[in-house]
Amino acid sequence: MALVYQPTMQLSGILLALLGWVLSCLTTYLPQWKNLNLELNELEIWTMGLWQACVVQEEGGMQCKDFDSFLALPPELRISRILMVFSNGSGLLGLLLSGFGLDCLKIGERQQEQKKRLLLFGGMLFWISGITAIVPVSWVAHSTVQEFWDENVPDIVPRWDFGEALFVGWLAGFCLILGGSLLNCTICSAEVHPSSAHYAVAEQQDQCQHLETETRP
Repeated sequence: MALVYQPTMQLSGILLALLGWVLSCLTTYLPQWKNLNLELNELEIWTMGLWQACVVQEEGGMQCKDFDSFLALPPELRISRILMVFSNGSGLLGLLLSGFGLDCLKIGERQQEQKKRLLLFGGMLFWISGITAIVPVSWVAHSTVQEFWDENVPDIVPRWDFGEALFVGWLAGFCLILGGSLLNCTICSAEVHPSSAHYAVAEQQDQCQHLETETRP
């Protein structure tokens, strides 16, 4: 049964990781990491991302402006930008390595050990990519909660709230970690593969020899 489900698990793992990587790239460039709704002007909603700040107007659409300086950003946004770019890069490298290690790929069929190593490295890179995607969105969410409940800020001052990009980032990290786990599970189940395959081949050879002795005159 493990031999039957192993390609399916590998395909499911790499598809989940691919979905997580796409969502991670989307999270990196979405400007909705933080939302600010002005009570004095409900027609405008301010949003802040890692690269730019935007204002959404009910009549005029969205207008965005890139940040002038990387050093002028808050610490959580600076570190988050670095971590998200690293997450995107490691996820892409994991897709390339694990793609060449799939059993359904006919390239390198006689080099099973190397294909297992590629799957292992790809799964580990997916874990790293997922963790480095979850950490920045969780950090920004934590700082947003602290600022929202800061008693030193007057109640009349508008507070930043969670943006949609944070939820997309959490989903991306979960998909990347789950996809890497599925790939590594197929490697663990493949450890039993050589013995079972050897037993099946030996049994088939015995049956062939027995059939030849019966057909001889």
